[in-house]
This record gives sequence, C-alpha cells and structure tokens, in this order.
Amino acid sequence: MRSPIRRDPLTFLTRAARKYGDIVGLRFLNVRTYLVVHPEQIEDVLVTSARKFIKGRALRANKHLFGEGLLTSEGELWLRQRRLMQPSFHRARIAAYGGVMTSFAARLGVEWKPGQEMDLHREMMRLTLQVVGKILFDADVERDAPQVGKSLDTLLEYASDFRRLIFTPKWLPTKMNRESKRAIRPLDEIIYRIIQEKREAGEERSDLLSLLLSVRDEDGSQMSDLQLRDEVITLFLAGHETTASALSWTWWLLAQHPEVEAKFHAELDALLGGRVPSLEDLPKLAYTGHVLTESLRLYPPAWAMARLAVEDHELCGYAVPKGTGVAASQWIVHRDPRWYEAPDEFRPGRWEGDLLKRIPRMAYFPFGAGSRQCIGNAFALMEATLVLATIGQRHRFQIVEGHPVEPLASITLRPRHGIRVFVEERKRGM
Repeated sequence: MRSPIRRDPLTFLTRAARKYGDIVGLRFLNVRTYLVVHPEQIEDVLVTSARKFIKGRALRANKHLFGEGLLTSEGELWLRQRRLMQPSFHRARIAAYGGVMTSFAARLGVEWKPGQEMDLHREMMRLTLQVVGKILFDADVERDAPQVGKSLDTLLEYASDFRRLIFTPKWLPTKMNRESKRAIRPLDEIIYRIIQEKREAGEERSDLLSLLLSVRDEDGSQMSDLQLRDEVITLFLAGHETTASALSWTWWLLAQHPEVEAKFHAELDALLGGRVPSLEDLPKLAYTGHVLTESLRLYPPAWAMARLAVEDHELCGYAVPKGTGVAASQWIVHRDPRWYEAPDEFRPGRWEGDLLKRIPRMAYFPFGAGSRQCIGNAFALMEATLVLATIGQRHRFQIVEGHPVEPLASITLRPRHGIRVFVEERKRGM
C-alpha cells in the first residue's frame, strides 16, 4: 500500500501544516525535510537566503527530461543561460505575440459545435501547444500534438510518484525507466528536428528559437544543440502544460459559479463588443484578471517548490543543516485562513481592493519568487487572459455530471481525469 504522501500529497501536507504549525519536520525515507508554511520563512528561503539553497531532489531527478535547462541547472551555468535568454522575454518582445494567442484561440472556438462533449483540458493543451509551437519555433506543431500529449501524460504520471522518481536510479531497467525513456525519445526527435531545420534555413526570424540561435555570450560563444534542446524542451513543455492547466481550472471554476461567470461575460461584452481582444485591452479587463488571479490561488500549476540546503541555515529558531530539504507549497499557503477569508471558496471579488498590499508578500506566489522566479510568468498571464477573453465571448461550458475532477499533484497541478464538458454558444448579454 502506498504511503499517504504518495497517495495524496495535497491532503497529507495540508493536514500536517494545519496540525503542526508553520514549520513541519518530515522524513521521507532517509531524507530530512522541513515543510515551511509561513510567508516570512518562505521568503527567506526563496529570496533573502536563496544562495544557500539549490533546487530540490524531485526536480533534479527530472534532469533526464529537462537536462540542464533553466528549470534544473544551478550556479554559473544557470546564470549564463538566464542572461542569454532574458532579452527574449522582455515585455516589448512578448507583447508581439498577443495576436498569435488570440488567433489560435478564435480558430479553436470555430471548431467546437453546440452541445459537443469534450475534454476541456485536452482542448486547452492542444491550444497552448499550437501557441507555443508558433511562438517558440514559428512552426505548425499540430501534427506532433498526439505524440506530445501521449509522452507528456506518461512523464507527468510518473513524476507524481515522488518516491520512485527520486529513489530509483535511472540506469535500472524498471518499467518506469523504460517507459520514461520511450516517452522522452519522440520529444527529443521533434526538438532536434526543428533546431536542425532552423540552422539549415539560416533566416532571421522573430520566434524564440531563432533568437536563442543568434544570441552570444560575452565571450562570443553560442548555445550548443544540447543546450538549446534543454532550454527549448523546458519552454516547450512548461510553457504549454502550465498555461493549459491554469486555463482548464479557470473554466471549471467559472462553470460552477454562474454569478461569477455572468460578471465575467458582462465585462467582455461591455469592453470588447464581440471583437478580438488586443494587448491594449489587458489593463481594462480587470474582472477577468481577478478571475485568473483567484484561479491561480486555488489551483496553482506550480503547487509546491522544493529546495536543498547547501549551507547550514536557521529558520525561525530551527537548525537547517546542509543537505536538509525545505519545501514550500502554494497549495497550502494560498488556502491559509490567516491570509484569506473563506479560503477554499472561489471569490474573484476578493482581489478588487488592496488585498495584495495587506497580505504578506509570499502569501501569494503562483510563479515562485526571487532570482529563480519563472522567466515566462508575464507570457503565461498574457496568454491566459487573452484566451479567456477570446473564448469567453462566444462560449460557455457545462460540466458533465458524474465525471470525476480531481487534481493530480505531479510536476504541475493538472486534472487527473481531464475535465468533461458540454459546449454552449453564447450571445452578447447572455
């Protein structure tokens, strides 16, 4: 029988935090780990004393997938790669991608038929894959969507079993290791194929891969194919999986709260009047932003963060020796009644005032914090908002009764069995 933390880590960790307080000592086999719940201690680990910590064991165990990309690399290598990639994520640069996001969202909506039953999470995965394919590669990756989806399902399912992930050597010919390698192989083939096509074309284009192919470090060096592969597969998988999950949970929450959905639709109708949203509309889509903020509070795609102490440290009077793990969970902190009234309820209106100024800084951190904060957070927020506004003008969704919807705590927080819905067309004012 699997242990409670393997069976349901969200419930296990939440109960531990509520029972034992802001710092909980855990022993995962022979690994000593502290679960840190208070925002002040989380800020200490992620920001103030970040130099004393590296990424945790679970994420580093995924290096067979992500290689030495930004998500897993450390030290000088991480600093070099971050410096090379940062210009590609400048606000002015990502602003140019807004039209790509809305055009793919509108095109997907045209394919849906009234009354059609579908897996909404699968549709959002398909949409965000198209978007990231165009923006990252300037390529149509629709033909690769089935294989990418199949590989991703396998890898994320195994990544949800942290014990096997961490403590099973990758060279052992176990069923998990064999299937993981089979799942990674086609992803590598897709990535290397596109890198080769870009190198052979030699054209200056505005997609992210072309920009990464052209950037040079201070010593004049460029990224190797292996470095490009590691960064691209990180952006490729994280960039579309996390945004798809955020959108899926948001639609699911809206479908369960008709009063919130009605206010969301009213804002879209009043501001856009049926036209495609643009980048200039984002600051005016205030309630849509609150809906997304609240969805990310309740169902953050990055549901936990783990670090490993590389120096002795102290947290709130507790010694954290070198080699000790420290974990912080957005899922737990975002639902803490000390910071949020009715914390388990979906209330976008809570963000209409100055709540962000009144709660501790790290009481809301869906994209992490500090130097290791997600490089694509502005990109993800822009895409999610534009997709919500584009699709929300013309469609609403009715949940299929009896279909189980439950979070799977893997590398990201995704719906374990998908989200089955019926598609409904809507008109302005309805």
